[in-house]
Amino acid sequence: MSGLVESKAAGNLPAVIQAAEHTQYLTFMLGGEMFAIGILAVKEIIEYGGLTEVPMMPECIRGVINLRGAVVPVLDLTARFGKAATTVTKRTCIVIVEIDNGEEQQVVGVVVDAVNAVLDIAAADIEPPPAFGAKIRTDFIEGMGKVNGKFVILLNLGQVLSLDDIAALTTVNTMAQSLIASNNAWVAA
Repeated sequence: MSGLVESKAAGNLPAVIQAAEHTQYLTFMLGGEMFAIGILAVKEIIEYGGLTEVPMMPECIRGVINLRGAVVPVLDLTARFGKAATTVTKRTCIVIVEIDNGEEQQVVGVVVDAVNAVLDIAAADIEPPPAFGAKIRTDFIEGMGKVNGKFVILLNLGQVLSLDDIAALTTVNTMAQSLIASNNAWVAA
């Protein structure tokens, strides 16, 4: 690849990716596809379990867990991408991540099918997100990393775990449940 093409591709990437020549990413599987998130956002990886369901939450929120005394919401990434909820297996785990939420840090757990490895991906091996044709919202994609001749989808955690988006999902879900309840009451009367 020529230097001109590399610098053009790098010019479309977020400043965080451009700043480092090599960045480490945690790779994991979701629905048979490989995804990755920056390792600096990952706090820990825990076994799936101990979830408490919370009523009237969007389908992508699996519930909450008690992580050393802190209540941590757990989000199902597959459901967040508009697909069926993740089927829990022996390899299913929760990746605990920390994201910026304005002035404070928010700790969130994300359910993944399986964790693969931590990989170094050079900035030159990261392409900008596709303009169309992705199976998830393009604003969820930070870039496409080339690893061993294949692409790994690098997620933009700030967008995927946007509390405003999830709050909007909760509002829509609550409104839909209210409409169904009032409709059922009308039909029963």
